[in-house]
Amino acid sequence: MARWLAGRQWPVHPLTPGRKTPAANCEQCRGRSHEPSRCPCHERGLWCHGFHSATTDPALIDAWWSREPRAGVGVSCGPAHLVVLDVDAHAAQVPARDRLLPGIRIPEQVDLAGLASGFDTLALLAAYRQEPNPADDETTLRVRTPSGGLHIWYVNSEPAVRYRSSTGSSPRTALAWQVDVRAHGGYIVAPTTRTSAGLYAPLGAVRDPAPLPPWLAAELTRTGHVAPVSPVPGPRPHSRGTRHSRTGAVQALLQPLIETVRECAVHAEGTGFTEKLNRAAYTAGGLAGAGHLNQAQARQELAEAAHYARPHQNRRNETIIDAALSAGASRPFHPKGLA
Repeated sequence: MARWLAGRQWPVHPLTPGRKTPAANCEQCRGRSHEPSRCPCHERGLWCHGFHSATTDPALIDAWWSREPRAGVGVSCGPAHLVVLDVDAHAAQVPARDRLLPGIRIPEQVDLAGLASGFDTLALLAAYRQEPNPADDETTLRVRTPSGGLHIWYVNSEPAVRYRSSTGSSPRTALAWQVDVRAHGGYIVAPTTRTSAGLYAPLGAVRDPAPLPPWLAAELTRTGHVAPVSPVPGPRPHSRGTRHSRTGAVQALLQPLIETVRECAVHAEGTGFTEKLNRAAYTAGGLAGAGHLNQAQARQELAEAAHYARPHQNRRNETIIDAALSAGASRPFHPKGLA
């Protein structure tokens, strides 16, 4: 499956056998703080840092799965130009109606009795837009998850537009409650991967993602999923200003804390995950409150690290992050070297 997916130019990476989380980092990466996308292990052919290591190189793929034949397959959505709707069916308390479809007011006369999952909110969104329900879209690849959810795969036919990943429980960027978006900055479990919970099983006969429907593209744009295109960096100025030194100092302080969160992926429990995430987010909030850090960017990085370590509890992760960021921002601090 990994070779077949890579043949479609979809970069793949190994998942921990029996789980839907990326394979563990090497021992050096677990104890070293660095930017995952620039990890030197990638040049050595190692799979550290999950989707950051994803590749289409057949030789590397053969080496990885020869080393761990039981590994599942993850697909890095951004480089593959994929946008996947991850519809959850988890038992959870239904939020207030203004959180079900962000930005869309649901009048009180609309009967929401029986609404219980992402299947319901996605159907509601489609009904509001008078469009077909994506969960019933037989023209595209759909994959039933072991928990009863559904992955709906689409191809972004506008590569110049980059859609960002999100979780359906996010109070900031979300398409619908219990409907996650897997795009840039995320990965998706490949069909036929088996975990301890069961099989990711394709539905029907279609095995190719269809183009992202225009109405869904418009909804993703409306709900803040379009990531700004970074300008091409020019030559660095030779001035003696402090901007670059401050950025480096912030990274040196915050990145090790974020890395301790990511390292919790090695074990499902007993790692002090909540405490580590809370500490990282509180520190980020304090730095943001003092003007040393962009809080939105820090939140995104924290959310990615938390999802990497504990992908089963995105709503809880975001609750921890938002509370700690807010608490930290209320007590700005200027560490030595940043004042």
